[in-house]
Amino acid sequence: MSKEICQLCPHHCHLDENEIGFCRARSNKEGVITAINYGLITSMALDPIEKKPLYRFFPGSKILSVGSFGCNLRCSFCQNYEISMAGIKEIQTNKISPEALVEQALLLKPQGNIGIAYTYNEPLVGYEYVRDCAGLAKGKGLKNVLVTNGYFCEEPLKEILPLIDALNIDLKGFTEEFYHKVSGDLETVKASIKLAAKNNHIEVTTLIIPGENDTDHEIRKMSQWLASIRPDIPLHLSRFFPCYKMTDRNPTDVASVYALAEIARESLEFVYVGNC
Repeated sequence: MSKEICQLCPHHCHLDENEIGFCRARSNKEGVITAINYGLITSMALDPIEKKPLYRFFPGSKILSVGSFGCNLRCSFCQNYEISMAGIKEIQTNKISPEALVEQALLLKPQGNIGIAYTYNEPLVGYEYVRDCAGLAKGKGLKNVLVTNGYFCEEPLKEILPLIDALNIDLKGFTEEFYHKVSGDLETVKASIKLAAKNNHIEVTTLIIPGENDTDHEIRKMSQWLASIRPDIPLHLSRFFPCYKMTDRNPTDVASVYALAEIARESLEFVYVGNC
């Protein structure tokens, strides 16, 4: 059998039969690129919506949050590396069909649940599961929230966005050099943010890492660019703590995060600090 090309993200993995892609979640099965993590859930919790973080989308509500395994970036500072960097044989999962997940979300409505958040690992490496769940959930009047790194091709993103009510997109930094370190590229993520901002509620998160993406110039440039799309896009600047392969760094200075937030507020209406 010939190699098949995954069209989901810019890595465009060329996969032989049964070969697993860079994201550890997609494979060539009989000539079709398939999500091998379909319905395999590693984490599930009823979270406050603010934890996504979404501060301006149904504040005070809760949302059923689910994650699987796999990711198409390689962040040495990943906060959820146990599942995002894991493969199918390296982690325990529970199989939950889209129908069962939506039913669970409906049962939680009396506890304040408004829908389903696809989060924890990179949800879009399991694109088909998110699409199927989101379609069913929307039909039942539930909200769909996508927490993503935004490193995906335009066409699949365009197809799924009508099913999504709100997104938080992780903008890792604002230089190509930084994105090269995490095996992505800045322009693709910028294109995803612009696309999502047209018709969806969107908030953006940046983890501020000392010596990596924390200069006044970079945050000013980032916030000015976001404001050029819409000045009311909420930006979350989050404090870094040593994690995964980046345990040799100190936590971000709290005062630095607040100072960068003030710079971002020069351009944006809503800027929040996290982990402080």
